[in-house]
Amino acid sequence: MGYDSAETRRRLLDAAYHEFAARGLAGARVDRIALEAGANKQAIYAYFGSKDGLFDAVLENRLGILADRVPFTPDDVPSYVLALFDHLVKEPELTRLTEWKSLEREDASALELESHQEKARAIARAHGVSDERGMDVLMLALAAAKAWNTTAPSMRGHGAARLARHRQALAAAVDALVGDAVALAS
Repeated sequence: MGYDSAETRRRLLDAAYHEFAARGLAGARVDRIALEAGANKQAIYAYFGSKDGLFDAVLENRLGILADRVPFTPDDVPSYVLALFDHLVKEPELTRLTEWKSLEREDASALELESHQEKARAIARAHGVSDERGMDVLMLALAAAKAWNTTAPSMRGHGAARLARHRQALAAAVDALVGDAVALAS
């Protein structure tokens, strides 16, 4: 059986995703990632250059998966945020990964910056507001979508019924947010 470099790279990205989500960039260990992926540490350096390069690749990979699974709808921000919320509830590790990224790296990557600016401009065009107001809507909506995963269960509550009520509150809040942004622009 021959060596499959694409499969090795995929296994490394998956193992690193779980390791970085659990421990952050500083706490993650290359040897644990390699062991979990069934690869050697040298493969990490060959494919990604460094642990930082691996972290960047994991973040880019997971945000790409997210973009595929949750299409951005600038003309219907509440629906986008609900789809994003649903995805994040099913995959809380993504929230943890992005929280670690925010804690350990102050600034956005070029890819993140471009993506957020593009989305903010699309919101602005769809709703007749400034690009700055579009960014405000985007930032607040993204924070609202992540709030369930970033609030302790003892504070937010438990169970499917509680989750459904939160989802309804999220939809109403984002709808009001968009409406207020448009009203402020008038």
